[in-house]
Amino acid sequence: MIDDTLEDVRRQLALLKTEHRDLDDVISRVSEELPFDQLRLQRLKKRKLSLKDEIARLENQLIPDIIA
Repeated sequence: MIDDTLEDVRRQLALLKTEHRDLDDVISRVSEELPFDQLRLQRLKKRKLSLKDEIARLENQLIPDIIA
């Protein structure tokens, strides 16, 4: 059961990392367009930042708690 949960977290983590990388490509393409859409660029960057936060949260779930 715990292994299934960890596997679900790993799968979700992989999906989020893929989306994060894809957003890098989209952001670079949008910023190269002239004139570029500032509002769209801001939304993409905000989404990328929220993905980064979610990735960090999931990565913390994979690290076992160590009781000192």
